[in-house]
Amino acid sequence: MTVLVAYATKGGSTAEIAGWIAEELRAAGLPVEVRPAAEVSGLAPYDAVVLGAAVYAGGWHNDARAFAHRFAVEAPPRPVWLFSSGPLDDVADVRDLPPVHQAEIAAHELRARGHATFGGKLSAEAHGWLGFVARRLAREGHGGDFRDPPRVRAWAREIAAALAAGPAGSGAGGSGT
Repeated sequence: MTVLVAYATKGGSTAEIAGWIAEELRAAGLPVEVRPAAEVSGLAPYDAVVLGAAVYAGGWHNDARAFAHRFAVEAPPRPVWLFSSGPLDDVADVRDLPPVHQAEIAAHELRARGHATFGGKLSAEAHGWLGFVARRLAREGHGGDFRDPPRVRAWAREIAAALAAGPAGSGAGGSGT
């Protein structure tokens, strides 16, 4: 069973989260391919999909939204999980956050088994090229790395367990679906 971990990122931190997920899936014995969502041309080589996207100004990254729309017919019956990264505080670690509206639409289109929201990252080096909103957030003291690698890795292990359980596996739900 080959798993695709696709991601849509602007500053690279969502790609890092995708890498942590892939490491855990590989540790569970699953072959994994990690790719930017915009570069995926088909799902035929994959038996399961994990799609992640950065959230900016309350919206899911365009490349992830396009991926969901492009593969809405092809994805099922593959098991699919979604994740979002973006809150620039620890709220994602304190309670389950519902997916943003665009991630809800993607979950419906792809018939996702679950969704999780993880903290985001806004580094001092990155905010200059991310634009006005990022510069303002950094000026207001919202920069930093709010990702929780152990939480991400635990979620990935839940996915691996669900895949090992087969079609009857309950899946790694997370919030919102």
